[in-house]
Amino acid sequence: MLEHLKRNLVRHGLFPLQERLKHHTTLADLRTLKASQWWPAGQLAAYRQVGLSELLTEVTEHVPYYRDLFARLGLNPADVRVDSLSDLPLLDKATIRAHAEALRSPLYPDMQRSNTGGSTGEPLIFWLTHERVSHDVAAKLRSFEWWDVTFGDRELVVWGAPHELGRQDRIRNLRDRLFRSALMPAFNMGDAQLATYCETIRRKRPRVLFGYPSAITLIAEYAARQKIDLAHLGVSVVFVTAEQLYPHQRDTISEAFGCPVANGYGARDAGFIAHECPHGNLHITAEDIIVEIVDDSGTPVPPGVTGEIVTTHLRNRGYPLIRYRTGDLGRLDPNPCPCGRTLPVLGAVEGRSTDFLVTQDGRRVHALGLIYVLRDLAEVREFQIHQPTADRIEVRIDGGPDGAELAGTLGPTITAEFQKVLGDITVEIEWLSPLPRPKSGKFRYVTSELGKAHA
Repeated sequence: MLEHLKRNLVRHGLFPLQERLKHHTTLADLRTLKASQWWPAGQLAAYRQVGLSELLTEVTEHVPYYRDLFARLGLNPADVRVDSLSDLPLLDKATIRAHAEALRSPLYPDMQRSNTGGSTGEPLIFWLTHERVSHDVAAKLRSFEWWDVTFGDRELVVWGAPHELGRQDRIRNLRDRLFRSALMPAFNMGDAQLATYCETIRRKRPRVLFGYPSAITLIAEYAARQKIDLAHLGVSVVFVTAEQLYPHQRDTISEAFGCPVANGYGARDAGFIAHECPHGNLHITAEDIIVEIVDDSGTPVPPGVTGEIVTTHLRNRGYPLIRYRTGDLGRLDPNPCPCGRTLPVLGAVEGRSTDFLVTQDGRRVHALGLIYVLRDLAEVREFQIHQPTADRIEVRIDGGPDGAELAGTLGPTITAEFQKVLGDITVEIEWLSPLPRPKSGKFRYVTSELGKAHA
């Protein structure tokens, strides 16, 4: 009974009050999204077209970059359809940086400044309207309800973005306590910190765990090594996002916490693009975001074909990113989801272009070819693979306290297996425990300098 009262206090009192004070329309947007996920395909398509036409009409009038672009192309915004967006050029990070002020609309003087973490290069600065933030939060809350949880349920967040950690003053801490949420920073993941996090989870008994898959996997693996039971604490679902979720991570997390893992795909710049339903499919937030899959020339490819993910967010008219290149690779699923939702399905997100490795003869190889070499070695706790050039691979491995001894026994094996995948390359291995993590806490298993053309 007390648990129910606490959740309802947040759900029906504190959260609505906060959103009103922020001038957000999150709850109204959530009501719309809960209905629109079941709309017939024709109704959803018409809704998306209205959103696109309103976006293009407004930005052509008030955003200098797009006003000039449409004039130069001789295009009428009213003539652009959802299925003809390829008439417009792609937008990449370099173009945004070059036209940063020309992309701003004077109609939205109170936008929120944001930026990417810059994991693949220089951070990208952009601006968010109240409408964009409201819709993104509503999409996240809708996906929570798919798993029978909601705001107000006890939550632990394993996160580490600098702009969030910088706000952890007394007011923010008080707000988090009131909203029954607590942060566990993800940039210090040594054994001592992992022990503390396991104790925190056991003490707080959250219903929801949310965070980076790499960090939550480390917690799960530590608990397994130390025989700490996390599977009977009442965790209903673990939501992961911001990084590629690998199958072994899903299995490890699910086994440790005794619950399903729900993947989410998105980015600060592109928005909350897709969320996983209990049937295991990633549903695109199609009411707010148009997703295209394009080939190397920027031409859309049919469902089932892998290409670069390009997004157009319909709810950020103050700083519009139209046909924005995410740098991620994926494909659309031509089949509807058995759950009955009519939202299109993102069949796979295969990682960033920088997650792929390139052989000396120019072939692109998925990083899983090397990841599973290391995952099959019981002595390896965690690793990072970096390709600076086509003929060299750098590997950092956490082998625990025995890392130095493992160098002589496992090093030749790892080198030989990597060369089976990539050919005659130089493999440089460094043994560290623990592996250093970036300030953001966001961890990437694989990076390649050969895939940074659009970073």
